[in-house]
Amino acid sequence: MNMNPKFSGHDTFPLRYGWLHKAVNLLSCKENSEKSADEIVRDAIVALGVGRNMVNAIRYWAEMSDVLQPNPESNSRTALSIAPLGHFLFNEDATKGNADPYLEKTASIWLLHYRLNANDTLLTSYRYFFNYCNFQSFEKTKLIDEIITNTTALTGVEAGKQSTIKKDVDCFLHTYIKKNHSKATINEDHFSSPLAELGLISESSSGYFVSELSERKNLPTEIFAYALCDFVKKETTDSGVNTIDFDSLLSKPGSPGRIFRLSEQGLSHKLDEASQLEGGLITWIDSLGLRQILVDEKVKNRPEYFLEKFYGNEYAY
Repeated sequence: MNMNPKFSGHDTFPLRYGWLHKAVNLLSCKENSEKSADEIVRDAIVALGVGRNMVNAIRYWAEMSDVLQPNPESNSRTALSIAPLGHFLFNEDATKGNADPYLEKTASIWLLHYRLNANDTLLTSYRYFFNYCNFQSFEKTKLIDEIITNTTALTGVEAGKQSTIKKDVDCFLHTYIKKNHSKATINEDHFSSPLAELGLISESSSGYFVSELSERKNLPTEIFAYALCDFVKKETTDSGVNTIDFDSLLSKPGSPGRIFRLSEQGLSHKLDEASQLEGGLITWIDSLGLRQILVDEKVKNRPEYFLEKFYGNEYAY
């Protein structure tokens, strides 16, 4: 199934700390779960004290990162509800607990990064970069040109206006790159997006960017294991097998290797670490040119097991 292009919706606002938590809190009220998205936006303008454009951006990032989802129990096609990931990380309901509502753990940011980019239904500039682009250093204009050139092949639809793609790429880069400010005045715009903390992309000079493949030593093994099992589950749904080859795990769109920007050595190290997790739920062979990863049926069908082990919180909603 082809993806659909989506190069707008954030109103050029990068993701900010606190936004996803605010979105979940707003939807946690039962009466809001029955409202349309437009009604929720109007309420949010009052409740959050921000403008419509920023509310649209909060909604955009919450939906794109799988924190909010369409409400399956509502008659309104635009009604939203809290997705399982939103409950797991951000819901402060005492009866359900919460894992990391203020994104104090780097693991949570890696998790959101994976969920943001593992979705294969809508193509954005960041999803293009982390799933299809082979640049390790690039100019912004070159990335824009490549997205425009390849969007039709990936989606069956033309990319649209170059100005729209440029704004989407700008927003993507601002979301993933730490800001350096020389001015003494500090305001909300000076704070980096949480995704910038991952160090996946840096700006070496004006308009020139670097995103090298590496070992990602600050990527927790459990988050990697979750992404691995989630990828294997998607890839083997039709075949029913529990194995996947190393090269697919390294470079196939949607794979942990692609999305986490892992080098070949980095992926090997992460697999070694994952194989040492309790119970031998993930094993792999690297011998005589054969590199295969075997995932136990238990965690292939329920990758969230590794999130529960890391956070000590139940992923069951």
